[in-house]
Amino acid sequence: MVIDCHGHYTSEPAALLEYRKQQVAALNDPSKAPGPLRISDDEIREKLEPAQLKFQRERGTDYRDFFAARLRHGPSRRQRSHQRGLVSDLQRHDPPRLQPVSRNFIGVCQLPQSPGVPPGNCIPELERCVNELGFVGCNLNPDPSGGYWKEPPLTDRWWYPLYEKMVELDVPAMVHVTATCNPAFHTTGSHYLNADTTAFMQFLTSDLFKDFPTLKFVIPHGGGAVPFHWGRYRGMAQDMKRPPLKELLLNNVYFDTCVYHQPGIDLLAKVIPADNILFASEMVGAVKSVDPETGHYFDDTKRYVDGVSWLSAEDKRKIFEGNALKVYPRLSKQISRQAAAARA
Repeated sequence: MVIDCHGHYTSEPAALLEYRKQQVAALNDPSKAPGPLRISDDEIREKLEPAQLKFQRERGTDYRDFFAARLRHGPSRRQRSHQRGLVSDLQRHDPPRLQPVSRNFIGVCQLPQSPGVPPGNCIPELERCVNELGFVGCNLNPDPSGGYWKEPPLTDRWWYPLYEKMVELDVPAMVHVTATCNPAFHTTGSHYLNADTTAFMQFLTSDLFKDFPTLKFVIPHGGGAVPFHWGRYRGMAQDMKRPPLKELLLNNVYFDTCVYHQPGIDLLAKVIPADNILFASEMVGAVKSVDPETGHYFDDTKRYVDGVSWLSAEDKRKIFEGNALKVYPRLSKQISRQAAAARA
């Protein structure tokens, strides 16, 4: 199998976009609060077929984890954030019920985080998504303030109640911020990559994984600046009398392949062990256009992994399939469950 661990539902039906607009408008005028959200199976098919499903067929991927509807940063009020999380999860729960969509997508939970609100408040939603909806992981935003970094680092005990539940449920988190509210940052060009790098450095300087030996995180977008500056991080760990990075982090921290050119994937594969790389494309997401230098879509990342000549067949099997099944322990059963439902 080829399992894409990083996908965004960027082809939302018009009804969801209108619901979201009314939800935001209701902050200033409660009379504009939306009614129940109703989206038909046909509306979902019509949006997925010419986008994600088409590209999956063309690029040869089998399953994709859907974890966010565009990752917009929402109103900070606790209840609004909770409602947004519920709507987003319900939206992602629809595709696995549909034919032939049920053979293509796996749900990953978008936690209803809000600035200043303890992460433990997200536990009921995580339990609901995993236990009731069959989701296999969650997305964890290290910066709910949207580019202002007002929350404690991911290694602070403030986050521990959520980590305890993740370990209990045996689900990992992808560390992924939402859209930035800070005009100094571009959402996908700087804020995302800054957050990836920041999360890695927080992990490096802490003993988080002594407290949670089985806790697992995926850092997206190739790890931000991390692979390019691996020597810097190795040296900093050494200067701080920390264990070697392989011992300190690589049993718990993984990187995806959302890197949009061959030299970038080549570097990732040279620096990061194959055991710690998960295939991902982020399509349809940050870059939607065709690379004029190659004639292929920038986010057709399978081509780049295929193009790394020194990776063995076993290394590529790990990147495309094995590592995802290892990092997401619930994934194998969910794939079997959805395949059986599709056959039925």
